Amino acid sequence: MDILDYAFMQRALIAAALVGVTAPAIGTYLVQRRQAVMGDGIGHVAMTGVALGFLLNTSPVWMATLVAVIGAVGMELIRSRGRTSGDIALAMLFYGGLAGGVMIINLAPGGSTANLSSYLFGSITTVSAEDITAVVILALFVVAVTIGLRRQLFAVCQDEEFTRVTGLPVRFLNLLMAVTAAVTVTVAMRIVGLLLVSAMMVIPVAAAQRVTRGFTATLTVSMVIGVLVSLSGTATTYYIDVPSGATIVLLAIAVFMVMTAVSTPLARSRARAARAAEEVCTRDDVKV
Repeated sequence: MDILDYAFMQRALIAAALVGVTAPAIGTYLVQRRQAVMGDGIGHVAMTGVALGFLLNTSPVWMATLVAVIGAVGMELIRSRGRTSGDIALAMLFYGGLAGGVMIINLAPGGSTANLSSYLFGSITTVSAEDITAVVILALFVVAVTIGLRRQLFAVCQDEEFTRVTGLPVRFLNLLMAVTAAVTVTVAMRIVGLLLVSAMMVIPVAAAQRVTRGFTATLTVSMVIGVLVSLSGTATTYYIDVPSGATIVLLAIAVFMVMTAVSTPLARSRARAARAAEEVCTRDDVKV
């Protein structure tokens, strides 16, 4: 396969696979909590981190991670207080991060908004060896949290009050989930882009929910879908000159549509089986 003959494509495929695993992994919890657009907000905040990386002549990935984590913790603290003014505060944080990124990048030596393009929409040709090192480390953290603590995180997503009564550290788990989402955003920004990363957190999960019935099954299937569309989209950009982020997201949407089409007769079949079982139980009760 000539696609593997080039170092930049090898790096891109590795990064794509990691995005495919990590984005749906944390996305499953965010969807469960009805916080599907959280990744979008973190992406806006991470823009400031990317711009600071250029300004300070340091790694944009690590700087974006730091700023995104700080922003995600701020979002979680605002959410936990539950005040009506929280929406306004979050909006100011989101758009302030975006505006701050644009302003700072223009203050950087030789910087312009063009430097942000590959981070906004993803670019497989600009993934460096240093980026891969950072992405691998961050992805390992995301997988360790989302898989290793899946029972605790699921409990928090289902019922915070009950989880608190059981003795689990709800505040810590909420903050950990927010930090993990922030890390996932920076993992995905080189392939999918900051503006589209939220789609990879949500669409594979939504597609998996069409054909699965349990949380663990949804988590597993969504990660499989994420890896498949990420690798397929990245490979497509090699053979056809199209943006990697947009291609991956459109493929994810296509999978969602296929899953939706498949789930309709599957749901009907399950309903018929349930009715048949209920009728059998009813007849048995009558005989007794």
